[in-house]
Amino acid sequence: MSKPATTAAPWSYSKLHSFETCSKQFHHVKVLAQYPERETDAMRYGTELHKAAELYVRDNVPLPVEFTFMRRTLDALKRRGDMRLCEYRMGLTAELEPCGFFSNNVWWRGVVDLLILDSDKGYARVVDYKSGNDKYADKGQLELMALAVFKHFPVVTTIDAALLFAVKNRFIKDRYTLNDVPKLWKKWIGKFGQMDSAYDNDVWNPVPSGLCHRHCPVLECSHNGRN
Repeated sequence: MSKPATTAAPWSYSKLHSFETCSKQFHHVKVLAQYPERETDAMRYGTELHKAAELYVRDNVPLPVEFTFMRRTLDALKRRGDMRLCEYRMGLTAELEPCGFFSNNVWWRGVVDLLILDSDKGYARVVDYKSGNDKYADKGQLELMALAVFKHFPVVTTIDAALLFAVKNRFIKDRYTLNDVPKLWKKWIGKFGQMDSAYDNDVWNPVPSGLCHRHCPVLECSHNGRN
């Protein structure tokens, strides 16, 4: 077994979200890797949906029959902007400077499902595909992607970002400008600091919920109910 990480960096939206959901589960599953993460049918469907959309937008590969319901929406997105980047990887250093996704000094990582640029207008669109239910939509991922786009593409001053819940063809939208950047970074650096503190102090508090008994693999936790 590899030695557990002693720092929270590099981090991502999904890593922080897992930590905030339950830091004890995060510690056992993500940090110590004591429990294998199994791919569910829903996860597999989401992966296939993302790949189909990527190939259709970038390479004009026909959509598989099960994903043709996305064609009209994706066609509309393909007509926008002067540049479309699919599954675009971005990294940021601790000084909030742009860097490569795998750079030695990378502090944050993110992947934009679809980034549409209108460079001459200083404008961009960020689209994140979702294959699940929009009941618990969280715009946090959009905020971080927008912050990274501002760094990687300094010409951009306005970003329209959206979670595209593909099955329902519903967009959850927000708009970000350079004026939003300071307060958003204050928010996310604060959140990261809480996770980094858990690594520094080796303190991983459980967050009990209705999912503990049936869905959490961490038998060591007193809230699990199956130990």
